[in-house]
Amino acid sequence: MIPSFIYDDALRSVFAPIALHLEDTSVTEILINGPGEIYVERKGKLSKVDSRFSSAKGLLAGLRLIAQYVGRPFDDEHPILEGRLPDGSRVEALLPPLSPHGPSLAIRRFAKETLTINRLLDFGALSPCSVSLLSALVECKQNIVVAGGTGSGKTSLLNALSSLIPNEERVIVIEDARELQLQRDHVLQLETRPQDARGRGAIGIRDLFKATLRLRPDRIVLGEIRAGEALDLIQAMTSGHGGCLTTVHATYPKDTLSRLETMALMGGVELPLSALRSQLGSAVDFIVQTARFRDGSRGVTHITEVQGTDEQGHRLVDLFLRSDGKLTPTGALPACEPLLAAHGYTLPESMRSTAQSGPLA
Repeated sequence: MIPSFIYDDALRSVFAPIALHLEDTSVTEILINGPGEIYVERKGKLSKVDSRFSSAKGLLAGLRLIAQYVGRPFDDEHPILEGRLPDGSRVEALLPPLSPHGPSLAIRRFAKETLTINRLLDFGALSPCSVSLLSALVECKQNIVVAGGTGSGKTSLLNALSSLIPNEERVIVIEDARELQLQRDHVLQLETRPQDARGRGAIGIRDLFKATLRLRPDRIVLGEIRAGEALDLIQAMTSGHGGCLTTVHATYPKDTLSRLETMALMGGVELPLSALRSQLGSAVDFIVQTARFRDGSRGVTHITEVQGTDEQGHRLVDLFLRSDGKLTPTGALPACEPLLAAHGYTLPESMRSTAQSGPLA
């Protein structure tokens, strides 16, 4: 891996067509669809820019530089690259023929300013009442899945929720490519390793997860569940490792659990669906659903409690829903209220008053 300062100089040279956008703090994503087509995202809106690379060869030189920096193969045998830039920006690149119009690249940039709970309140992504509940849930070690579509703010919310973990706890983070920037003192970040040119030495999410269980974690944070590691996380959640945090691509809370079921079945363990569903209902305590809205803003749309399973499937109870642009209580009270009370927490008054006056229309 080459030193960062040398890499930065080389990066500015080979990526000169997008250098201004890389320096523009208002740009959250840069999308390159071959050498002649570049889009940038600002405030959730995409626009095409006039910049272009002189040739596919020039763009490919930049992509190979990124691959060299992160120490991952990127060639005809390994045509997909996942990595990050020195500033933490996430990179996903593809080579032809997977991308017929030429090398393709997506750079997801993250704000240099740490996105805190207070900032999310300022943006209207959360409400004071919902923050009070989430603070209690995190501190009482409820297992929380942050779900949403691409670009809906899952990672930003997960980073912000990490600030609610008691500071004396040891947090272990597992990711494919390092992306999370947890607001903690004691954090051990682990990252997967792809196979080498001879197909050897790959270390995946599941390998890291098994190692994590022997590294004395107080909390396990899994950057994103994509496949069979869902089964490992479910089993960890149900075997005494409370307070886990993770993200999943899903549109609604019900879809979140369906996706987790599907991915757990990819874990290679013969397990009846009924048994898996029961474990999942016991493992996941809450789903926090995020979305990107038409104006480009992002926010939480649901805070949903998973109250086990029955003959019809998972029992889901929405505690907060977004209505008229605000995240408000539904009138339902969480089944975990006795647990919160045992830890000295009381539910926000607005949740109780809504429950007494009746749910939202």
